Amino acid sequence: MRKAKTMGFCAAAMCLLLLVTGTVPVQAATAMEMLRTEVTQVIDVLRDKTLKDDAKRDKLRAIYNRMFNQEELSRWSLGRHWNALTESQRKEFSPLFQQVLENTYADRILAYDNERILFDRELPIARSRVEVQTRVVAKSREIPVNYRLVQEKDGRWRVYDVVVENVSLVMNYRSQFNEILSRNTPADLIEILRKRAREQKS
Repeated sequence: MRKAKTMGFCAAAMCLLLLVTGTVPVQAATAMEMLRTEVTQVIDVLRDKTLKDDAKRDKLRAIYNRMFNQEELSRWSLGRHWNALTESQRKEFSPLFQQVLENTYADRILAYDNERILFDRELPIARSRVEVQTRVVAKSREIPVNYRLVQEKDGRWRVYDVVVENVSLVMNYRSQFNEILSRNTPADLIEILRKRAREQKS
């Protein structure tokens, strides 16, 4: 039960980054600076009563590619199984996984209730990777939310994982994918994602 609630917070935290309406000069900004600016803009969008839910979903869908490194997110979520996929399977898996994530989390961000985001620190993880530690102040509770970002060749920082109360988004999916792939092939997993994406649309 606690894990389910935590992943709900993880979903909301992840979605806070999906509706960014502006950009930051990539060469000048640190990961924390970009994240802070973007989250501020996200909150502005969420508070904009002139935008209907469909318009917000459209912004979410359009901006997802810019904010998240989908290949990294896919690779980390699959773990060792990433190497078992052919190049064509990887090219199909990543956008399918993206679609499932969008459909799963798009509506949850609309439940935003004036939570505040406090930015604490930026810590190096490895070369070109950092973790930005934040807290979401929700009513009387503070929820630790850590964003893991990778710096790309153009200098832009993009998110590949969100960790809420020590529960990682990619590790949660890795556990699910490990279970599926222990009994099925990568092709079967892709078909499962296809089916899930179709069901989410219906």
